Amino acid sequence: MTITRGAVAPDFELRNQHGQTVSLQELLSRRAVLVVFIPLAFSPVCAAEVAQFNDWHDIAASAGVEVVVISVDSVATLRAWSDDTGFRLSLLSDFWPHGAVAKQFGVFLEDKGFARRASFLIDRNGVVQSVIESALGEARAFSDYEQAIVALTSAADS
Repeated sequence: MTITRGAVAPDFELRNQHGQTVSLQELLSRRAVLVVFIPLAFSPVCAAEVAQFNDWHDIAASAGVEVVVISVDSVATLRAWSDDTGFRLSLLSDFWPHGAVAKQFGVFLEDKGFARRASFLIDRNGVVQSVIESALGEARAFSDYEQAIVALTSAADS
């Protein structure tokens, strides 16, 4: 079952495209985190979405949100993808155990071997504030992310 709004996000440690270990707890110690699950690197919809996130990174950061992308691809594949595209945000490998973090979030598709297109906006207390999803083959609407971040920052200000 997919984690829902109001649930505590499961902690995780994954390696990024540079082989560095990244943990959710460490990220949350600095700012809110937008965890973006994508099915596979180098696929057209994923590439377009991650390119848009890459361009949008500074806007999210100025709102106090760190964006991380998680896929079941290996660190080497994510490094090649990052090098090929110039992505500067963290691409995290959920390769082994295969899809373990996606399973914790309830978004792993056993029959396909990868995660659904789902994102979780997590506040600094580790609580999921928004869940944004789309069907396979369809990009998520960036207006949904913008609305979620506005709601998060409005709640933090009050």
